[in-house]
Amino acid sequence: MTARRRRRAPPAELPPGGVLNWRDPSHWSWTEKPCRYCGHDTHLRDSKRSPAHKVCAETALAQQVAEAADAYQNGTL
Repeated sequence: MTARRRRRAPPAELPPGGVLNWRDPSHWSWTEKPCRYCGHDTHLRDSKRSPAHKVCAETALAQQVAEAADAYQNGTL
């Protein structure tokens, strides 16, 4: 007899501090480059080492979570 697995709903929102650990030195670069979201120069890098402000990257992640939650609720995921 096999156990039935329930699908868990994705989290409704991101934790207050966000999901990226911005204290890690890998999020810093001495070279300023344009943010991939807003276009203003930044020393920060996201988890994929692309230039991004903390606020811009966390906002994009929150939007992705919201879209995934909507897709899950609509059954399109």
